[in-house]
Amino acid sequence: MKWITRERPKIDRIACPWLIRRFIDVEAEIIFVPLDQVLAIAKEINATPFDLPGIEYTHYEDQCTFDYFIKKYGLKDAALNRLAAIVRGADTDRHDFAPQSAGLEAIFSGLAYNIKDDHELLEFGMTIYDGLYSWAKHLHQLKHTQAGPVEQMLLEVFHKYIKQNNSKKAPEWAKELKEMIQDQLDTNMALSLQQVSDELEINPTYLSREFSKYFDNLSFGDYIRKLRIDKAMYLIATTDYLLTEIAYLTGFSDQSHFNRIFKKQTGQNPSLYKKSILKSKADTNR
Repeated sequence: MKWITRERPKIDRIACPWLIRRFIDVEAEIIFVPLDQVLAIAKEINATPFDLPGIEYTHYEDQCTFDYFIKKYGLKDAALNRLAAIVRGADTDRHDFAPQSAGLEAIFSGLAYNIKDDHELLEFGMTIYDGLYSWAKHLHQLKHTQAGPVEQMLLEVFHKYIKQNNSKKAPEWAKELKEMIQDQLDTNMALSLQQVSDELEINPTYLSREFSKYFDNLSFGDYIRKLRIDKAMYLIATTDYLLTEIAYLTGFSDQSHFNRIFKKQTGQNPSLYKKSILKSKADTNR
C-alpha cells in the first residue's frame, strides 16, 4: 500500500510511517512530496494521504495523526500508548503530555537540520522509534540509576537554591523544577484522575468509584501516595541521602507533609524507619 504526505518530515510524519511498517503493512511505500502536490499525486498513484488538514488521517483536537492510526487500526498495546503520548507532546509543543517529548522534538529538529534527503531521514527515524518503542515496552519503569546524574542535578539545585531561599516566594523556575521532580517518579504517579479518565475515555466519576476494586482497595489519590512512599522507602534503604533529600526526590517539597504521609503508610516516621534499616545493616555485617 502507498502512503503519501508532505515533504521534510519530523516527528509525526516519521512516527506514522514507523507505525505503518511495524504494525500495519511491512511493505508499505512512503512518499514525500511538496504540500501543494500531496492530494493530486495521491489521487494519481492511488496513495493514501496522511498528516495534513481536511483528510481522514490527521489531527483531531489535541490528538495527532499517530494517535488516529492507533485508534483506526485498533492497536491495543500499552507501549504504543506510552509512545503516542511522547509523539503527541513533541508534535504539538505540549511537553506536559510526557517528559520525553522535549527530547524527541530536539532530536528530530537536529536530524532534519542535518539530513536533507527525506527517505534517509526516515531511515534514521525508524531506528529511533524502534529504540523508543523498546524503552516504552520493556524499560519505562527504570527512570534513573541510583546516584545518577538526574538525582544529583536535582539535589544540587535543591541545596543551592531552595534551602537558601526557603523564606522567599518560589520563583517560576522553582515551580518548573517541582514539575521536573515529579517527572522523575514513575510516569503514572504524575497523572491526575482527570488525565487518566481522558486517556481511557472513561467517565471520571465512574473511574473514581471503580478504581479501588483493582488497586489494593485504595482510592486513586491514596494509591499514588503509596507509590511515592514505596520509592522513599527504597531510597532510604539503598542510598545515603538525607531524609530532606528523599522527601524532595519523591515529590514532597514540604518535609512535614512527607513525615505525615510516611507515618500514615508505614506506621512509623521516616527517621525511625531509617534507624531500623541502619541497625539491620549493622547486625548483618557483624
